[in-house]
Amino acid sequence: MNLMDVLASQSLVYLSAALLLGLIIGSFLNVLVYRLPIMLERQWHDEAREILELPTQPAERYDLFLPASQCPHCQHRIRAWENIPLLSYLFLRGRCSCCKAAISWRYPLVELGCAALTGFAAWHFGFTLQALVFMLLSWGLLALSLIDIEHQLLPDVLVLPLLWLGLVCNAFGLLVPLESAFWGAIVGYLSLWTVYWLFRIVTGKEGMGYGDFKLLALLGAWGGWQILPLTLLLSSLLGAVLGLILLRLSGKRNCTPIPFGPYLAISGWIALLWGGQITTSYLQLAGFR
Repeated sequence: MNLMDVLASQSLVYLSAALLLGLIIGSFLNVLVYRLPIMLERQWHDEAREILELPTQPAERYDLFLPASQCPHCQHRIRAWENIPLLSYLFLRGRCSCCKAAISWRYPLVELGCAALTGFAAWHFGFTLQALVFMLLSWGLLALSLIDIEHQLLPDVLVLPLLWLGLVCNAFGLLVPLESAFWGAIVGYLSLWTVYWLFRIVTGKEGMGYGDFKLLALLGAWGGWQILPLTLLLSSLLGAVLGLILLRLSGKRNCTPIPFGPYLAISGWIALLWGGQITTSYLQLAGFR
């Protein structure tokens, strides 16, 4: 076996391991996306009762690990062999082994999507530290997007650690220089904060939530201020086109609030990878270069 064959086999093992890791993380993200909003709501209720000096209400432990996962229809406890990423869904044919109720298609799709993102990071960056940190970012953006779609919420408990992680990683120059990341976080937050207040002053309504400001700051912390214009442009286009399509398909009214977080996450992810190429191609097409 020559050197090229050895390198190819090692690359295949690395990519396969990344895909498997993505499936496992995707299974965990399904739990995170479902349970974290419930955990936060319980925490807010407890804090409200404490502020109002009401007696606390004892409750069973509920976090990302306990209680064990169970069927939402019959409360059947999910056994280990029923919780294997993707394979269990296929083996069970998308139905609970006890009551035969349908299992949401979201679970295997999230696992597949997470595997695809993880495998792509491994392929794009190779066996490097950049690949690992980009995997972490991709997992976080996927979880935030799913929570925002379902609850119109971008939890600080996810956004802020990812923002700081981006600054720490770029302190070592993993993706962009620290100065660029620092100003990316500041400009990212202030740009949408400014739009929010201008819109509120003109219309008297809130056009977006504070979580969107923090999410754009997060993306700026990872990719630097240079990716922010493209991120905002792409997210606005995606939000306008896909948002309108989804409203039409669902039959909802145009005034229905649309979560902006997923569009920011998708656009920022694209801008991080290909922002320079896209901007250069656009300028060349427009005749500026």
